[in-house]
Amino acid sequence: MIPSELRKDPLSSRWVIIAAERAKRPTDFDTDSIGDPPVFDPFSPGNEDKTPPEIASYRKSGTLPNKAGWRVRVVPNKYPALQIEGGLNKRGEGIYDRMQGVGAHEVIIDTPECAPSFTGSTDEHVQEVLWMYRDRLVDLSRDKRLKYGMLFKNVGRAAGATVYHSHSQLIVMPIVPDLIEEKLAACKKFFDYRGRCLLCDIALQELEQKSRLIVDSGQFIAFAPYAARTPFETCIVPKNHASHFESINQPLCEELAYILKRTMAKIEKGLKNVAYNYMFFTAPFHAGEQPHFHWHIELVPRLTRQAGFEWGTGFHINPVPPEDAAEFLRSVKI
Repeated sequence: MIPSELRKDPLSSRWVIIAAERAKRPTDFDTDSIGDPPVFDPFSPGNEDKTPPEIASYRKSGTLPNKAGWRVRVVPNKYPALQIEGGLNKRGEGIYDRMQGVGAHEVIIDTPECAPSFTGSTDEHVQEVLWMYRDRLVDLSRDKRLKYGMLFKNVGRAAGATVYHSHSQLIVMPIVPDLIEEKLAACKKFFDYRGRCLLCDIALQELEQKSRLIVDSGQFIAFAPYAARTPFETCIVPKNHASHFESINQPLCEELAYILKRTMAKIEKGLKNVAYNYMFFTAPFHAGEQPHFHWHIELVPRLTRQAGFEWGTGFHINPVPPEDAAEFLRSVKI
């Protein structure tokens, strides 16, 4: 029996228990699947009046806003976490701090098709989705009140999706979240000591060792992190250093569409349409180019649940060693 290991993630300084003696095959998990198509789909073409008016769209020439003919469409979230109107109004309440919930909460409807993800779309269409991500970050970064934008996608109800139709979300905040600050601090500490970018070094090591590598597209790699929190967690990193996702150019966006779509397809097929999330981690808006921070994407299948130990310690228990997870996902034919 292979003993358990404690592994430390250099990017977050988080410890993870790799419980190899509890290892499971993908078929052993009691998975929450993506689910079935709805009877009524508010995001389908022809139902544009069922959403708030669109903010932006890529659409067929000659078609009108808030009408059919779009390929990618952005609308405000009907139930926003943050709202664009108003001032921050920072204030104290005894030992507590508070401010008005200023920000933006947008829904990017990825495709006109009623599908749970865009893995059935063409690479060109996925590139348009990613370019819309870039456009919205660039636009909202012009607002000096706003500091950080989190792009994310929930696929399946167990991953937080309340609508079956493929969509992504963007929440832009007036503060930089603590998790991002922790990643920035870990990267800065590594850079100050070594004079190199931590994620650049991670990418090089994963390419050399290959045991956790899943896809190498040329300019990007997808791999299972050394200290993966959950079974089949996957990270996508550009090989060349860049701190801000929104600085991506069209050729790189084309290749990112290629690797992201194929990585998602391997997870969906290999893990039987499991629910999952992905998140884009990028540098804060007004920080300028950061030599120590490297933008990246994390994909997290929902195969395990946090219980008392995880909540009480901050440790995650992962029953599938990342090396085994990578080997399995490499083997999935799409």
